[in-house]
Amino acid sequence: KMTQQMRDLQLAQARKPPGPSSPNAAKRLYRNLSGKFRVNYTSFDEGSLAGRGEKEKLRKSYLFQSNAALFEAVELQDLDRVQELLKQYSPEELDLNTPNSEGLLPLDIAIMTNNAPIARALLQAGAKESPHFVSLESRSLHLSTLVREAEQRVNELTAQVVNEAPNADCSEKEKQLKAWEWRYRLYKRMKAGFEHARVPDAPTNVHLSVASSSSVQVTFWEPLSVNSAVVTKYKVEWSCSPTFSPLLGEAVIDKLKNLHFTIRGLVSGTAYYVQVSAYNMKGWGPPQASVPPFAIPSNWREYDGRAPRRRGQAEALDHLLSQVKTVHQHCVCHEPCKNQPQSRKHSVSKSLKHLFHPGSKFLKTLKRGLYLTAIFYKDDNILVTHEDQIPVVEIDDTYSCLLMQDFLWFTKVSCMWDEILWLRQCVTVSQSSCSCILQTRFKMLLAISQMQGLLGIQDLGQVFFEPVKDKQGNILIVTLKEVKTNQTFESVRWVPICKLQTSRKSVSSPEEPTALDTLLISVQDKLAYHQRSSHALSPGLYLGYLKLCSAVDQIRVLVPERLPNILCHVKIRSNPNISREEWEWLQKMASVEEPVPAEPEAETSQNHLFQELQVAIKELMTLVNIPLQEAKDFRLYSQEVLDFGGQVSFLLLLPPSDDVCTAPGQNNPYTPRSGFLTLPLQIFELGEEK
Repeated sequence: KMTQQMRDLQLAQARKPPGPSSPNAAKRLYRNLSGKFRVNYTSFDEGSLAGRGEKEKLRKSYLFQSNAALFEAVELQDLDRVQELLKQYSPEELDLNTPNSEGLLPLDIAIMTNNAPIARALLQAGAKESPHFVSLESRSLHLSTLVREAEQRVNELTAQVVNEAPNADCSEKEKQLKAWEWRYRLYKRMKAGFEHARVPDAPTNVHLSVASSSSVQVTFWEPLSVNSAVVTKYKVEWSCSPTFSPLLGEAVIDKLKNLHFTIRGLVSGTAYYVQVSAYNMKGWGPPQASVPPFAIPSNWREYDGRAPRRRGQAEALDHLLSQVKTVHQHCVCHEPCKNQPQSRKHSVSKSLKHLFHPGSKFLKTLKRGLYLTAIFYKDDNILVTHEDQIPVVEIDDTYSCLLMQDFLWFTKVSCMWDEILWLRQCVTVSQSSCSCILQTRFKMLLAISQMQGLLGIQDLGQVFFEPVKDKQGNILIVTLKEVKTNQTFESVRWVPICKLQTSRKSVSSPEEPTALDTLLISVQDKLAYHQRSSHALSPGLYLGYLKLCSAVDQIRVLVPERLPNILCHVKIRSNPNISREEWEWLQKMASVEEPVPAEPEAETSQNHLFQELQVAIKELMTLVNIPLQEAKDFRLYSQEVLDFGGQVSFLLLLPPSDDVCTAPGQNNPYTPRSGFLTLPLQIFELGEEK
């Protein structure tokens, strides 16, 4: 494979049309001629490779050619070739920051020939400038030396070609002369580029925001000027004084993929001024102060001293569950069922024996009843039984109770797959009751245990948000789990989904498909839902839209199909933090009965948030298909900022109080466009927690 790649590289170079005055062969020949500034390349000669395997020799030779190809592409200003090499090889494989025989790096050549696109591509890949250039004088001297030596070599070769009779040696010297002439022109162009360059202008759009109670974040753009040399790094400085004297700290940013920097370790409640300056080969340009000119590290909770809503809740719940388990260890439900009626004890015993009996297996067909099916998938494959059936076990063949409450209870149980045996023991004590609900839920736990035992795995995944039903009275509760490793399961095997769908013989009519047929037809939709449910939002502050609709037995919430675990939303900004000053301004806006659309003072964080909210509200109203004029009756939820893990936060936009939840039969004049669905509120809450 490596040999073939070397051939491809050589063929690609051979196919490249030579420049009018720069034959590739002459250039490659030149690389072997100049030795004055040669560094490290001698490690690739035959002596240093002695005693190593042929494979190692081939690899180093191949990488050396890749490095030479990168230099050649930069010198020829071939952007496509540079991008291809940067994509194909890592910076280490290309020796991206190892000087060549002239003491130059690829980035040096790009910036001194003022080739901004190639320079930016190299900077994105992590390229640096040569460490030889410690000052403007050293760079100027180095370029002058290269130009002078190249000119001298051209003169020497010209004299030799003119004075010698035509022969093989003369032809070789003509090739060398062409290479040195091209090199001479390149060095002169680099020298002229350096001499005509000037320091960069100040960065633009320098914006300062509060990132937390102890940090601020500054974002900025490149300088607008196109006449100066390419910017290779930036400097961020901060101080408690608007004159930046004394200076509290500074940071140099040389990784230019994202032009932002977070200043950490600051004192809450103290104002910090920030400025940013740019650097190119001529030095540092003038600094640009941020807008707003200063920021005060804070968080919205400091407005009224509110503690995080979820602080300690997970630990408290774990402790409570541990206490419950401890109490139940001495409960009658863990003793022999001596207090139960004989017939009931025999029935339960029979059920438990049936669970572990070798004859326990997956169902092939459905009768009228309630069933559990588990869908495990990996890429485009799905787990099926040896009969090419999605795993199904029976919960109750006489099911006639209200499903929704039982179904929602089942979804909560899915958060405790590892505790099913303990839950089953706890529910057993209530078997003497004639409660249909308790009987059904105990059977649910038995079915879960049976599925876990047959598959040999406890975690059955996430419950799909609604059961699959058919007209024959069958109900399927569906769990979904993505398998990302090569796990092996008992009694099942992997089959491509498309093969399963085409090979299965339906036993129902298209007009009245069974629940299993419906499940198989819609399996891709369910897998897509499951995958989208696990997606996380990128860090930032979002504006969410809360819209509910009620039915007889449940409340449902409107969510986008692409992210069903999150409310309908648009992104306000990348910084998730709301500062104390911003929250105070929002509180004042919320307390006014008739808000006046007056903007806050210019160049303040409140003004910037005001502008961001205006844009976000317009975008959100378009998204959910609500006329913008209706937004005047909407309001921001001003009780708190919804915080999710510190990296994602939400401001909620609420409809008028009468329209937050649409009642059964109530007409909703504004129906969202396609791409939305409604989830039971309890399902949404579980998905949000995950």
